Amino acid sequence: YRLEAIGNVVISSGKQTGYGERAVYDLDEAVAVLLGTTALPRLETGTETITARDSLEYWDKRQIAVARGNAEAKKDDRTIRADILIARFEDDAEGSLVAKRIDAVGNVFITTPEDAARGDEGIYNVDSEIATLQGNVRITRGENQLNGYQAELNLKTGISKLLAGSSGSRQRVKALFNPKTVDK
Repeated sequence: YRLEAIGNVVISSGKQTGYGERAVYDLDEAVAVLLGTTALPRLETGTETITARDSLEYWDKRQIAVARGNAEAKKDDRTIRADILIARFEDDAEGSLVAKRIDAVGNVFITTPEDAARGDEGIYNVDSEIATLQGNVRITRGENQLNGYQAELNLKTGISKLLAGSSGSRQRVKALFNPKTVDK
């Protein structure tokens, strides 16, 4: 009912591969927990890579990965970091496992080649490439910065919407623009 592995652990199902220094696999629940101290636990699906400092769980029946402690999800040139990441997967047309939604909790940080955005929590819809951040949001592009309570970032177009908090929160939208000077 339970398997434990110690030292250079690799768990593969054909659709994804997990790596860790130690692992526990619950056969009844089909849950793998990967752990590591010198090498971070990681899950690779072919399109995404998820790593975590503390633990990385993969729930096979639910197709959910939970990364805890300085968690990071990478796809192409985009990265999402948070204290906890919860990635929901589905099979695509070719039968490969792909992330559809990633929930981020605590110290969320999203980077693209052009932008960096921070917030307290967030949701990233992989198909639409839209991330929603909430709580102490800060978006930085070059030397320009926007601050607010909630933001919707379209990572495909690079267009972001920033919103103030509710009237009781008194959190306004603030912007700092540093226009580049051009010599004539």
